[in-house]
Amino acid sequence: LIMSPAMWKWTCLVSHLLLSTTVSPIGRQQPPHPKRPFITFAGEQAEGNFNHLVVDERTGHIYLGAVNRIYKLSSDLKVLVTHETGPDDDNPKCYPPRIVQTCNEPLTPTNNINKMLLIDYKENRLIACGSLYQGICKLLRLDDLFKLGEPFHKKEHYLSGVNESGSVFGVIVSYSNMDDKLFIATAVDGKPEYFPTISSRKLTKNSEADGMFAYVFHDEFVASMIKIPSDTFTIIPDFDIYYIYGFSSGNFVYFLTLQPEMISPPGSTTKEQVYTSKLVRLCKEDTAFNSYVEVPIGCEKNGVEYRLLQAAYLSKAGAILARSLGVGPEDDILFTVFSKGQKRKMKSLDESALCIFVLKNINDRIKDRLQSCYRGEGTLDLAWLKVKDIPCSSALLTIDDNFCGLDMNAPLGVSSMVRGLPIFTEDGDRMTSVIAYVYKNHSLAFVGTKSGKLKK
Repeated sequence: LIMSPAMWKWTCLVSHLLLSTTVSPIGRQQPPHPKRPFITFAGEQAEGNFNHLVVDERTGHIYLGAVNRIYKLSSDLKVLVTHETGPDDDNPKCYPPRIVQTCNEPLTPTNNINKMLLIDYKENRLIACGSLYQGICKLLRLDDLFKLGEPFHKKEHYLSGVNESGSVFGVIVSYSNMDDKLFIATAVDGKPEYFPTISSRKLTKNSEADGMFAYVFHDEFVASMIKIPSDTFTIIPDFDIYYIYGFSSGNFVYFLTLQPEMISPPGSTTKEQVYTSKLVRLCKEDTAFNSYVEVPIGCEKNGVEYRLLQAAYLSKAGAILARSLGVGPEDDILFTVFSKGQKRKMKSLDESALCIFVLKNINDRIKDRLQSCYRGEGTLDLAWLKVKDIPCSSALLTIDDNFCGLDMNAPLGVSSMVRGLPIFTEDGDRMTSVIAYVYKNHSLAFVGTKSGKLKK
């Protein structure tokens, strides 16, 4: 993959967002290059942070989600269109929001923080979800950011009450002969009765259709969603699942998460709260979410545990890395950044590691766990189920690589951690973001750090 001018300019924008103009060579020390002018875009000071960025792979146009604004930029970072999303009168305690029914809480001018930005290529539109009104989404035409639709009439139109950027992650599954699906994963902020933590929604062709964002399937007993049981919050009052990254590969959709759980340290009779990074997998075609499996992931180097997931990116192995890993050049590789330890989600330690996972190896571990559970071995082993010792039930069936679950033994947790391969560590300047791609058979990764460095 050769980096096009549009990709290079996008990299420059990323470097600006990271406040970065520094590239650190790996290996031998080289004299510093003369400073090159970077193309930058600053926005308006009053808006605060930029929240999300997507690039149209067909045109190179850049869509930038900010506070109260969505920008469309050219590949050389000139503003083409601006769409205002806020502020507006709101109160986070209003549910349903006051745009549906009267709310007795005081309303105040409230910023709209962009929480998700996705390009729907098939319908030539941008899905922009914000923090106002318990998290509703707009559908904007890519060409001019004209509002095509803004569903808000049904309870499933409200995705998450969390007023933070980075609390929602979405993955579009596209079809040639039917409406696409949108898998949405979100922190619920103590409101499991209102919001599922993962669900699959309809992406209708008509942006104003009544079924837009409706659950793919929903009846009295089963729906295309996972809800955290309310009982979980009696054990861990601040429990939530934080979604760091998501993608689709093969027949599955994956989310990488960070979630709290209670453990008993060795030699202790009391439990303490730690955070565990987990990969969640669902079948694309599973309307009842019987295929939900989660597996803990982490990294270790020289006896140091790196368990707090910071960022991730899906890439291909490339010929050279593939040979060293014993896989094919087109195999999926997860590039991940973890910080040291397990206890500090909000204040991660500066020691961090860049690690890689072969996706096939994770899937093999999941298959092994499914096979053992359907032999009746062990329990469902999910930290966020209050009753952790629900036993697996045996069933005579063949479980292959694409098994999508039954209405038994689900949702399921894998107890043993899958360890990534550490390829780079940083002790003083925590790595916070990563992208990767293959260039002339080599795998390249760009890593952003807390202080604003960009490492290649």
